[in-house]
Amino acid sequence: MIATPAMIAAQDEPVTAIELVNPLMGTDSSYELSYGNTYPAIALPFGMNAWTPVTGKMGDGWGYTYSAHRINGIKQTHQPSPWMNDYAAFALLPMTGTLKVKEADRASWFSHKAEVSTAYGYKVYLADYDVTAELAPTTRAAQFRFTFPKTEQAHVLLDGYSGGSMVSIDARKRRITGYVRNNHGGVPANFRNWFVAEFDHDFTVTRTFDGAGTVTKGRHAQGDHVGAVVSFATRAGEQVAVRVASSFISAEQAQRNLDREIGRDDFAMTQAKAKAAWTRELDRIKVDDPDLDNRRTFYSALWRMLQFPRQFHEIDARGQQVHYSPYDGQVHDGPLYTDNGFWDTWRAVFPFFALMYPERDGEIMQGLVNTYKESGWLPEWASPGHRSVMIGSNSANLIADAYLNGVRGFDVNTLYEAMVKNATTSQGRPRDAKGKVLTAVGREGVELYNQLGYVPYDVGINENAARTLEYATADFSLSRLAAALGKSDDARKYAAQAQNYRKLFDKQSGWMRGRNRNGSWSTPFNPYKWGDAFTEGNSIHYSWSVMQDVAGLIELMGGRDKFVARLDAVFSTPPIFDDSYYGQVIHEIREMQIVDMGQYAHGNQPIQHMIYLYDWAGAPWKAQFHAREVMRKLYSSAPDGYPGDEDNGQTSAWYVFSAMGFYPVTPTVGQYAIGSPLFRRVQVTMPGGKVLTIEAQNNSRDNVYVQSATLNGVPHDNPWLSREALQGGGTLRFVMGPTPNKVWGAQPEQAPFSMSEATRHNDLRSAATHDHHRRKPS
Repeated sequence: MIATPAMIAAQDEPVTAIELVNPLMGTDSSYELSYGNTYPAIALPFGMNAWTPVTGKMGDGWGYTYSAHRINGIKQTHQPSPWMNDYAAFALLPMTGTLKVKEADRASWFSHKAEVSTAYGYKVYLADYDVTAELAPTTRAAQFRFTFPKTEQAHVLLDGYSGGSMVSIDARKRRITGYVRNNHGGVPANFRNWFVAEFDHDFTVTRTFDGAGTVTKGRHAQGDHVGAVVSFATRAGEQVAVRVASSFISAEQAQRNLDREIGRDDFAMTQAKAKAAWTRELDRIKVDDPDLDNRRTFYSALWRMLQFPRQFHEIDARGQQVHYSPYDGQVHDGPLYTDNGFWDTWRAVFPFFALMYPERDGEIMQGLVNTYKESGWLPEWASPGHRSVMIGSNSANLIADAYLNGVRGFDVNTLYEAMVKNATTSQGRPRDAKGKVLTAVGREGVELYNQLGYVPYDVGINENAARTLEYATADFSLSRLAAALGKSDDARKYAAQAQNYRKLFDKQSGWMRGRNRNGSWSTPFNPYKWGDAFTEGNSIHYSWSVMQDVAGLIELMGGRDKFVARLDAVFSTPPIFDDSYYGQVIHEIREMQIVDMGQYAHGNQPIQHMIYLYDWAGAPWKAQFHAREVMRKLYSSAPDGYPGDEDNGQTSAWYVFSAMGFYPVTPTVGQYAIGSPLFRRVQVTMPGGKVLTIEAQNNSRDNVYVQSATLNGVPHDNPWLSREALQGGGTLRFVMGPTPNKVWGAQPEQAPFSMSEATRHNDLRSAATHDHHRRKPS
């Protein structure tokens, strides 16, 4: 074949960011082993609803797995994680021939070769029915397009799933309405997801069915598990369009959402708008690099990160934000967001929002204000309301980080009040008849923590050492916000408590360790034991959780050389483990064990920042090496492309930040530790329109080490960057090489912020003021 000019031009045309996104990244996962535990979530940025094909059973958190062969529906989903499971879900499925309504019976074979999943749509061929199904999303609605063969028995099934559902068919208006109530906790008694599905074809037959598979000719059904089926006669290639929207407020609001977000648009228009919405966001970071695989991974991770938290508010007839509250069951004015676990996302996701999306971050913070007013607590894990998952009061970190990095548009005083409540009492936490806490709010064991400076090991509170370390970091954030709000007494109090990490450092072992109420150490002690005093990790992982005072941790561990040697040992120590606390090898353990990186367990969040601690200890070149090694070895855009659970964007955020060459470690101070930029050139459009260009001269797979750096032409010798410098735009240029420059960024005075150093400079109010050459007290 002779190439034509048009063919050559097409080959030379650059691949756009949106076409590089692979929504199947991370879907090759299971209960035993996670390569992301994701599903192809077809949605708009921060959309209230997502849509996904379903290969699993109703109620199974693993709704779509890459290894499966059959699809039994395409459902509206709100699932943040398989461990949280879904809520308010319902599914549609086009079919032909004899009607089958049970999941296992109706499931159709499909192939990934006939499946197209993009950032803005989904398309699949359902082989058993000779039907092609397509969908395009909006924030609270979606358009479906089903292409049928010639048949007298074409059907579209709507399954309301178990847990309480209702369907009503209006043949005259060619629509199905109803609600679903399925959930896994954290909702009031009146919780409902109302839906409306409008068709462009008349129905020839209308039927309903129940969970037992009994089909009834009729137009209305209600019960634990009901669904509806509408049927048509179709010509070969005839397309049936379905417009679907939902609301947590009312059936009328669901119709309003449909009319507002789709209106008279056809399928192509809806899909074009979805593509445009994602293009706007993804194009804010333009990557220029010959490595297409790395670019695919980068944009797939960025796409994933911008899905959470989900909007839970809607737009009423006045054009104003309103939301049904999953806390008190009432409808209120204002924004609300949900589907987020702050234990994961405070680390990098919310710092990314503060840097790149301050207006959105401010709206999310105002949503936290509303949550506090409606429930009395901050939502440490919301899905959609309070859930009893994970530990800590990490909301303090992301709230303080937002405000101290210039995010506004929210009632910070009310949030400060909520943070103090978290930090001073665990009373009032909802409990069941046996005393078990039902919602993860406040601080478990906080009274003892405030009395002793730690949560004791021997008082029946699990994961006590992890709680202590996390509370201390949150206290640091509290102290910083208190100082900014002029509350000097509180600032001193919480700054002192932020040093509580010292109470758990065992000088003999050199690790953090559980401590009994009388001050003695918990025994026996095994640093390789997962769980017990720690959360989804061991002492080796959690001993680095002193983000607020790395210099203080270095001092405890015997100085910079010993600190670096201990960091090195994490990678060189074999991946031995003690799983006796769990009684089984949990997937986080297995994910550490199999990647040949020693004790470094990047698949879970507590240790993800550890690599960057080399920047505090005079060995930034080691941070450069390991950051690049993790990106190369543990990430790809493939279905097995994540190193563990991709929790609400956090693991993605690690990659996005690290690929740009820097990462946030310490909350509230607006500093980013430098690693090794992955790409030759990146252009980042900052809030306000200023452009930051990041160049990495001589960059390659082997040239991972920073030889020198300049910011706007001025030598930059510190192994960290400030938020002000990044948002100010300009050019950040790295010169890369194959061997370490062990001098660059290695001086003690060049290290990023630490509490201990700030205290020595009498600077409890803010991080030390820096220029591009040296630190100097403010």
